[in-house]
Amino acid sequence: MRRSPLLSRTDAVASPATDLDAAVPARYEDPLREQNALLAGRAATALARDVVAVSGPDRLSWLSTLSSQELSRLTPGDGGAEALLLDAQGHITHALACVDDGRLLLVTEAGRGRALVDFLESMRFMLRVEVALREDVAVLAALGTGGAALEEAARAAGAHVATWRDPWPGVVEGGTSYDVGVEGTHPGAGYRATWVLVQADAVGAVADAFVSGAAAAATGGANTAGDLDGSGRGPGSAGRRLAGSLAWEALRVEAGRPRWGREVDARTIPHELDWLRTAVHLNKGCYPGQETVARTLNLGRPPRRLTILQLDGFTGQLPVPGAVVRLGERAVGAVTSVVRHVDYGPMALALLRRGVPADAALTVEVTDADDPDANAEEVATAAAGAAGAAGVAAVSGGPGAGELADAPAATHSGVSAGRAEPVVVARVDAAQEPLVSPEGRAQASPAERPGAGLRGASLSPRRVR
Repeated sequence: MRRSPLLSRTDAVASPATDLDAAVPARYEDPLREQNALLAGRAATALARDVVAVSGPDRLSWLSTLSSQELSRLTPGDGGAEALLLDAQGHITHALACVDDGRLLLVTEAGRGRALVDFLESMRFMLRVEVALREDVAVLAALGTGGAALEEAARAAGAHVATWRDPWPGVVEGGTSYDVGVEGTHPGAGYRATWVLVQADAVGAVADAFVSGAAAAATGGANTAGDLDGSGRGPGSAGRRLAGSLAWEALRVEAGRPRWGREVDARTIPHELDWLRTAVHLNKGCYPGQETVARTLNLGRPPRRLTILQLDGFTGQLPVPGAVVRLGERAVGAVTSVVRHVDYGPMALALLRRGVPADAALTVEVTDADDPDANAEEVATAAAGAAGAAGVAAVSGGPGAGELADAPAATHSGVSAGRAEPVVVARVDAAQEPLVSPEGRAQASPAERPGAGLRGASLSPRRVR
């Protein structure tokens, strides 16, 4: 993707160049206040994403045969859907936000658009489709009521392209969940994200329309200085603002929402991240990787499971993505995302071996690659930078369940990749909030599972000559 024009603003602070979100602002002021503004629907964020357009009359049926999701029924204005592209072994190769406005727009991670175009071009054959990387389209996002305000601002600026409404954490038609139980409340129950695709050269105009228009609406033209504590949250809030990627990522982690560039390595299957909720249709036609999806759902259990970790923040240090998670002295997983949350403090997402008890007390390694003197904001920025490097490394061959004991911590921002192996200097206590049940059982009933129509079918006796 292009470097966001919002980075040219005087108050915008960039992430390190190695970060997955380096093309958009990491923050404008305090990321914790920006989180509050996002939670209140009073902030918008630029997302580091590539956009690929697929046009032609066969586009929806074609992508349905390639992806894990039923896309043939998408219509303009319906909010779109989420889909995964899998390899033949069921490993995730692309995660896509899909919205159709007469063209099928596929939103993927920044830097992954060209690979997606190349894959789709290789699968075109004689179908009536055209595929193109759309560098002229950018992605802005907001939470809650901010989504409608952001879409309105894009339309007012004459820059609106399409709107995608994130289905997480709902269970969409044809999906199922591996969460701990239907009687509990999912950590992301209040997460309502809207992505607004806009013309890339009008990002600044849309941002200005969002901030100024929303502020005027909120106050009826009155004084906008009512945000007495600067929190952007609650009845004292008056104005709207922009938020950086650090704030957005903190709220994503709180919601347990997986992201391809953070949580996916070369061996990840959808079940491990509870991605069958929103991105997989269990009863659609065949697609690459479907056998693994069906077999794991019907007969097996996912080898790893995603969990939220509440980290002890009193040490003044945070682990980085890629850090080893231990049960006693045994390596049982790896951190994938690390943030500082405005309410809950240090948090992480981690992939653990499925058999790790949900109530087990864990520790996460901190190495000498982390700066013990960094303040909260600097640690958050550094953690995000390391996350980008971890995501890239993981895609090229990230640690599987059997390799976690040998997995090094991700390279810290500002530390040479050629330096000696980092030395473990501390361990941070971590409490789990499981997102995928340790029992590895999905909630789909037998009748909803793939191949249900074949079970119990009477077979004609084989004729013997």
